[in-house]
Amino acid sequence: MSEKKRKNRGSVYRNAVQLVAVGAVTGIFAGAVVTLYNLFASSGEEISRDIYAYIRQNPVFIPLLFVVLALGAFLLSAAVRLVPMIKGSGIPQTEGATRGIIRFRWYREAVAMFAASLLSIFMGLSAGSEGPSVEIGGACGDGVACMLRRNEMVRRYQVTGGACTGLAVAFNAPLTGMAFAFEEAHKRFTPEVFICAFSSVIMGLLTRTAIYAMLGKTPANSFASYVFYEMPVSVYGYVFLSAIVCGLFGVVFYHSVFLCKRLFGKISAPKPWLRDWMKILVAVVLGGIFSFVAVDVMGGGHGLIEGLGTHGGALEPSVSGLFGLPFVAALTVVLIMKFVITCVNMGAGVPCGAFIPMLAIGACIGALLSRGWIALGMDEKYADLLVMICMAAFFTTIVRAPITGIVMVCELTWSFAPLLPVVIGVSVGYFIGDISRTDGIYEKLLSLFEKENGIRERAQKEIFTISVKEGCIAEGRSVRNILWPAGAVVTEISRDGARILPDGDTVVHGGDILTVVCRTDRPEKVEEDLRDIAGDEKDKDEEPPEND
Repeated sequence: MSEKKRKNRGSVYRNAVQLVAVGAVTGIFAGAVVTLYNLFASSGEEISRDIYAYIRQNPVFIPLLFVVLALGAFLLSAAVRLVPMIKGSGIPQTEGATRGIIRFRWYREAVAMFAASLLSIFMGLSAGSEGPSVEIGGACGDGVACMLRRNEMVRRYQVTGGACTGLAVAFNAPLTGMAFAFEEAHKRFTPEVFICAFSSVIMGLLTRTAIYAMLGKTPANSFASYVFYEMPVSVYGYVFLSAIVCGLFGVVFYHSVFLCKRLFGKISAPKPWLRDWMKILVAVVLGGIFSFVAVDVMGGGHGLIEGLGTHGGALEPSVSGLFGLPFVAALTVVLIMKFVITCVNMGAGVPCGAFIPMLAIGACIGALLSRGWIALGMDEKYADLLVMICMAAFFTTIVRAPITGIVMVCELTWSFAPLLPVVIGVSVGYFIGDISRTDGIYEKLLSLFEKENGIRERAQKEIFTISVKEGCIAEGRSVRNILWPAGAVVTEISRDGARILPDGDTVVHGGDILTVVCRTDRPEKVEEDLRDIAGDEKDKDEEPPEND
């Protein structure tokens, strides 16, 4: 083996060992914090259900309920105003942090999202814990990077590792968490992201298991009321039709969220803080009314989804009693309320999760459709799987993450037997979203967040010249397979005196000089990231050159 290859391999090994180590530390920290958060969230949801049940039996306390909701809305609006990064579910902002667009102040974001989202859950709103878990985990990853003094490149990996650990711990689905990191956060796969995400998720789940063991608890299996059977081809028609319906509902949901945002944007008030309070007040009061009417609207929707399972047709699906209405009518009311309040929460920017509420909406659609298909002759033992397929199709249409949807169903069912109908359902949902020209909802929300906080206005076009060193991460990879900072484009490569105009398949060699163009409001961080990728150590002890 040549000396050059030996050095390159040693550099790769050292980098991999570093990423495993920092990923493991990130997983322990993020896993501990997110586990505690979810334990509090679960207790908060139970307490709020008991409080609402008591008020239903004692209507004299209804005025007090709305006074508390108004005060809670004020506290939430104050938190969002002080820490804008916690607005909404937190997933779009976390994606921005993984790409280097947004910078966490990890202690502020973690504490503020922890407290604000718990307050939303304690008030009985339609609020999930998965979205906030992603941001809390990502902030923990950033915190570990700060404490270990990691460079900008490793920091982004750690934020990614913490974010997918947060989702994996909250949802009890490690593969779904990792798939979400690749497909949604970075929209590409690189070995470094995989190594850091894998080590973070493993250590995060081990940490969660240890905490549960110390508390004498065992992690609950997701949706244990579902039993799945392999579908024959004769049932695929029902799958196709159900996916079309879910896709259409997903498109309506997508546009409804941004319609709500536009409507809330028209609210005017003498003071900015009063305007912010009024926005969240509308969402909180409406959520309180819906939760008072139908208990299944409360919380993220785990209980609602669980109640729709039939153990493979052995039981009837159920929702909580709603004025004595039959199942189909009651579930239709719950579906409409859950759909409306989730759109309103996302439009108003209430700091609460929407990941599980979206899945719950898809599950309600699937349960209603399965009742219709059973009446038309479908065997009822396929109803559970159809609900899962509808969850994934609805999610995929909105988020535009088909691989995550497929992995999620396979992981929740613990079976690859239904893989083909799941792929069909998810593909139809994705296709409907595509022909409807909708972006992924988290991508669109991130874009709006950049605009609202002036990130795009502050961004300037910067040109960087970077030398590629032998043994660095970039050497030997095609341009498209390198995790560049967000918006960075390699416009020219100088190699042995020749000028190359690269495309995505152009392989980077040691000794190349790259010209990189990027619009950014933090050129020093982008330059640091580029130099870490290329192994370019020059100017580390000098004043950084100004870019034209």
